[in-house]
Amino acid sequence: MSNIVLETKGLTKQYGRQKVVDDFSFEVEKGHICGLIGPNGAGKTTIMKMFAGLAKPSEGYFTLFGDKDNIDRNRRRVSFLIENPMLDINMSAYKNMEYIRLLKGIPSSERIEEILEFVGLKDDMNKKVKKFSLGMRQRLAIGMAILSKPEILILDEPVNGLDPQGIVDVRNMINRLVREEEVTVLISSHILSELSELCTDFTIINRGRLVESITAEELAVKCENHIALKTDDINRTAAVLEEKLGIKQYKVFRNEEVHIYEKCDELKSISRAITDSGLTILKFVNEGASLEEYYLSKVGGSNA
Repeated sequence: MSNIVLETKGLTKQYGRQKVVDDFSFEVEKGHICGLIGPNGAGKTTIMKMFAGLAKPSEGYFTLFGDKDNIDRNRRRVSFLIENPMLDINMSAYKNMEYIRLLKGIPSSERIEEILEFVGLKDDMNKKVKKFSLGMRQRLAIGMAILSKPEILILDEPVNGLDPQGIVDVRNMINRLVREEEVTVLISSHILSELSELCTDFTIINRGRLVESITAEELAVKCENHIALKTDDINRTAAVLEEKLGIKQYKVFRNEEVHIYEKCDELKSISRAITDSGLTILKFVNEGASLEEYYLSKVGGSNA
């Protein structure tokens, strides 16, 4: 039996002549937390909207629980939190939860207090949402999303705008959901450092196209080493890397330091090529890369 609960094949969404999502294929395994990473306009939200039925694919298809023919039926096993959470700020947290219970046809209200306790809002359940902080509203929105006991939870930028404590609270909730209720999570975020502490898998998207899908273990290996290089002429250095060494996977940072993400075991040949070109090396060391640096090396290309 396949462990894949969500899969896309050539998924494409086109508005006029513009392809917002272009031939996108990936998969999510049961019990995993998959991070969908990409800059603004990369197509992340559009992909999630197609999963939710808020947008129709122009080409390609996706499956839920291995089934592409009964998407509407299988969506009942999925909960979505896309863009701004739908909260009635003039109602209490409990009444917002009760509204969702009735909307989804959940027969018993017993789970409401259980969920409010799970998201840390039981003591505030009778308080109007307009008095809630942004973090409290986000926790309530996640609580409303998991009220129906979904098997898949799809979250679009759930930590956007939250303070550090709010981010930690959401991260802890997601980890507990996966551990205690065996929920599979697809989450998008620009806060890559948070995804690096949360996700089991990462899918990088840029301009609507898949750049790479990689597990946390594979990423750890790839980020284990990079060469941090600084010289007296950054432009000439970039030329040497590309023209003499054939290196394409590198990133130039604002302090004019270069991080090289390939050929990290060829220190002698790289240093020799740089010095033979008349450049002075100011820094040349092996360092570990962060998820953000690796991401930039993928979506930022090799342009200096």
